[in-house]
Amino acid sequence: MTQPSDTLFSDPLRAPGPFRFDRDVVEVFPDMIRRSVPGYETVIAMTGLLAGRFARSDSCIFDLGCSLGASTLSMHRHIDASDCKIVAVDNSAAMIERCRRLLSDVGDNPSIELRGADVRDVVFTPASVVVLNYTLQFVPLEERPELLKRIADALLPGGILVLSEKVLFPDPTLNQLNIDLHHDFKRAHGYSDLEIAGKRDSLENVLIPESLDTHRARLQEVGFKSCDVWFQCFNFASLIALK
Repeated sequence: MTQPSDTLFSDPLRAPGPFRFDRDVVEVFPDMIRRSVPGYETVIAMTGLLAGRFARSDSCIFDLGCSLGASTLSMHRHIDASDCKIVAVDNSAAMIERCRRLLSDVGDNPSIELRGADVRDVVFTPASVVVLNYTLQFVPLEERPELLKRIADALLPGGILVLSEKVLFPDPTLNQLNIDLHHDFKRAHGYSDLEIAGKRDSLENVLIPESLDTHRARLQEVGFKSCDVWFQCFNFASLIALK
């Protein structure tokens, strides 16, 4: 079945407004994220492999900000630990509704529980894997340390956090280069300059990126014994942090 194309920012008369994961975005989300996030398919696929390696029996796997369940489905394919449950959480009712339909025919090993909730309100149970793929960047800056601390506290010894984000670079020239390369990536995938500018304006003050050094320092401060980047493409990176 053909996925609807993302044309949400193609109308020059439409004021973009703050970006929201509403029904319009959900409808085109697979096309939007494929054309907007360099390396997205690789991160999703490798999230599954990492979960398969680190998932432990009698533990939970949390996919925080699950959107349409791409990471959840990837992990489900690779986890063979017994009595293991994936808890997929998103605060967009439209996302959860569509995700539920997409995952309706998935088997029950491991089981999947969908929760419509803010990731900041999740009560964590002992976990072997936690995934934050392009989610923390939407959490207010001042609330990120507490969320990560609660994740670190919930992870079992030897557990893993997968954290994927849009990032900043301390050097202004390098930062601008990576922004320009990201825009080139979007143009190569069919977005016009009008659409790129509209999406950028819509995300301003909604998606707040940070530097890799900031991520590393915070992860160590909240209790992870080691962390670093395992994948990066332009200004999008994914880190693993080990408990």
